[in-house]
Formats: sequence, structure tokens, C-alpha cells
Amino acid sequence: MSKNPVLFNNTVLRDGHQSLAATRMNTRQMLPSLEKLDSLGFNTLETWGGATIDSCLRYLFENPFERLRTLKAETQKTPHMMLLRGQNLVQYTNYPDDVVELFVKCAAKAGIDVFRIFDALNDTRNLVTPIKAVKAAGKKSQGVVCYTTSPMHTVDKLARVALEIEEMGADSLCVKDMAGLITPPAAYELIRKIKKNSKLPVCLHSHNTAGLANAAYYAAIEAGVDQLDTSITPFANGTGQPDTLLMQALLAGHERCPNYDTKVLGDLQDYFTKVYEELHEFTSHANERIDADILRYQVPGGMMSNFRTQLKEQKMEDRLNDVMKEVMYVREAMGWIPLVTPTSQIVGTQAFLNVKMGRWKMLAQPTQDVVLGRYGRTPGSINEELLKKVIEVSKTQPIEGRPADALKPRVETLRKELEAKNLPTDDEHVVMWAMFPQQVEALYAKRDAAHGKNSDRQAATVTGAAPAVVSVPAAATSQSFAGQVVSRKKMALTVENNRYEVVVEEMQ
Repeated sequence: MSKNPVLFNNTVLRDGHQSLAATRMNTRQMLPSLEKLDSLGFNTLETWGGATIDSCLRYLFENPFERLRTLKAETQKTPHMMLLRGQNLVQYTNYPDDVVELFVKCAAKAGIDVFRIFDALNDTRNLVTPIKAVKAAGKKSQGVVCYTTSPMHTVDKLARVALEIEEMGADSLCVKDMAGLITPPAAYELIRKIKKNSKLPVCLHSHNTAGLANAAYYAAIEAGVDQLDTSITPFANGTGQPDTLLMQALLAGHERCPNYDTKVLGDLQDYFTKVYEELHEFTSHANERIDADILRYQVPGGMMSNFRTQLKEQKMEDRLNDVMKEVMYVREAMGWIPLVTPTSQIVGTQAFLNVKMGRWKMLAQPTQDVVLGRYGRTPGSINEELLKKVIEVSKTQPIEGRPADALKPRVETLRKELEAKNLPTDDEHVVMWAMFPQQVEALYAKRDAAHGKNSDRQAATVTGAAPAVVSVPAAATSQSFAGQVVSRKKMALTVENNRYEVVVEEMQ
């Protein structure tokens, strides 16, 4: 076992607020924390990827590449990491190889140093192109084994996936326990098995949804894990990662205990508590507590909370247990697929439809795509009844090869589409347009409305009727904890006969 201190990757600027505040932390709210985060000596700062790119465009009206460059400029000491969904990039479907390669190139140029790459099905064929693209960009790739429990997901099988990823040329490995299911004995056994057979550094990523993560992390350290993912309270624990300060305290006296400055961590906790309060409409006490249902249904905590909300909207609150049981059935019928984005959403949607409409009476398109092999190879066999129904409905036979092999190059087509819309045609806009065309159009519509079509487009967020924050450029924003909001003024703004309400914040 390694005697070196375990390294922490800090997730507060990505998975922390994605798991506990619907990915709503904006760049302005991140800026005052950066100097202190950068001073602590974390192995990496996870700042991008996952749902943050979607959220930047869809809800915050920020250019995600502008965010990344801003964060990178203020945190030069610490490598930046992003979460990449393999051939899905940061969306829910596969993209052609040329789009994947261009996205990685753009992200690397904007500031990403480590690309954590996973495939929802653990189909390593979907990792080949991203890993090669990362190597071509001169950056580091961390290949992921998605952890779950089923007859198809034994320790030996998961360890073999790790070895396949190593053979592809990954620079490190990560066991991604997205639902917080891994127990201390399982963590110890799996990490020890991977470390025994692999020469690469290994990370364990988990969520504290079921209250297991801290103990699982300790067991992983005993087994020789090299890295752990932690966040900062209140964007920690619950459906998020364990808190950094708490995890370090748990290791006090251990020969592998790291030494992150507790005073600085305390300051950061104080600061992020204020941000958490600002985001109160996107937080929930249900996400902060230990949820034992996760152990029964094996679904990510965010998925559980979304179901509660959706069922309430459909006046089906009393059907939660029925839907959760159906999730288990659908998952097995679809080949025991792990429940992680996008498969968790696909299985969850189909389970809801089965309960509401009758089993398999309505087949969502993504369900058909999984069954037909368009996402990749499932761990187990597809239920024969389901397969037959999908073939009947789609009038299509399943594919056998790597899904992306059936996709035509799209980069130049996308560039022409942008040109036709009179939008920027640079590489960054091409890859954003590939995944979020409607959101990119909306971003520019709002920016043009706020600033005029020929004005500086680095500015900010104006929404139609709802108050919004108008952000100032990064260079004008305080970079220390002294930079606090001292006043807020609500103003009306009329641009091209459209009236907007904005909130202007004065910083000291």
C-alpha cells in the first residue's frame, strides 16, 4: 500500500453545486473563492463538464468557454479537471468523432488539464476517440469505471474494465460511484484489485447520499487509492461528495492523511454558505440528508429528488414506490445498465411511462436507442419481449459495432449552420452548436437585447421578465473575500421596444 498522503480533487465548482443546487452557481459567485481554492494545493479543481455547460447556456446565459477561461486565469497553480461523457460529450447522445475531437481540442485550449472520461454503459469502445483526442491535445485523460451493483457488475468484471481503459492509453483511472452505493468492503476489494493489476493512479469518486462515502473512502485509502473527490460544505455531503474538512479530520493520525489548511477551508465554508443561501430556490433539504431509499432502488440521489418533483406535478405522489420498483425492472430489462447520465434519465423516464401508461405501452425514443445498441453494448442481455417490441415500433434491427462508426462527420455542416444564422463560426461555437443549438441562439438573443448587436458580448445575463444579475467583466471583479455585494438596485431596461428588469449589484 502507498504511504504517500492521499490527494483530494475538489469538486465544489462543478459536482458540488450540480448535486446540491441544480448546477446554478454562476461565474460571479465563484470568483471570490478562487484565490483560496488555488492556494490549498488540491490535486485538481473540477470546474467544468457534466451539467455545467448546459446550465451555463440554458439557465445562466453564460458562455461556458468564457467561464472556463475566467476560472483558469485566476487559478494558475492547480490543474483543472472536467467530466466528459465519452462519445456523448456533455449531452445525452453520441456525436461523430470529428465533433468529439474538436470539443476536446477547444476544452484543452480554454484551460482543461485533466479529462475524466466515462461511458454510461462501461462500453470502452466509446472511450477510444476521447482518450486519443486528449493525448493529441497534450493533456491528461482519466478513464472511468462506472460503479454499480448487479449480476453483471462483479469486482472482477469491473477490474477488467479498468485494465481495458489502461490499455487504451489513459493516464489514470477513476471508480465513479455516482449513486453512493459502494460499501467500505466493496471499495476496499475493488480498489485493491485494480491497484494490484494496474500501474496507474486510481481515484474513488462517490456521493454521500446513503451516508456510506466517508467510510468507503477510508477503506479505499487502506487499499491504496491515490485520489479522492471531496467538496466544501454546504455544497458537500448529502447527494454531494464528502466535505474536505470532515474527510481530513476523519484521517487525523493516519499515515496517509493530507494536510490542507483548515483555516482556509473554514473561510471557504463561510463563503460558500452565503452562496448556498443565494441559491436557496434551487436547494432542498431532501438532498442534504441521508436517503436510505438509495440502497433499495440503487438510483442516484438527484434522480430520486427529481422523481418526487415530477410525480407531484403529475399528481402521482402516491406512486413513488411503484415508479422506483419499475426502475429496477426496466434497468434489468435493458441489460442491467448502470444508472448514470444519460442512462439514469432514460431508465427513469421509461419507468414513469410504464407506471402511468402500462408496461411498454409507450416506448421513449432513448429507450429504443439503448435497446438497438445506439448507445453501445449493454452489460447484460436485453429482455426478449422488450427487444421484440422495439424492433416492431422502430422497424429497425440492433447495430453491433461502435455506435459512432455509423455517424457521418458534422463539423463543417455545423459551421455552415452557424454562418446561416449569422452567429460566430469559430470552433468553440461549432461544438456548442452541435449540442445546444437552441440555447446558443437564446444566449445571443438575450445578449444582443441587453447590449446591442455590435457591443461587447462578454457581458451578462438579462432575462425577460424575471430579475437577473448583470455581471461585470472578470477583470473588474474583486478576487478576494473582501469583494462582497453591498447593494442591489432593481432597474428597468428597454431595448428595441422590449422591457427587461435587471438587478445591478455593487461590490466593495
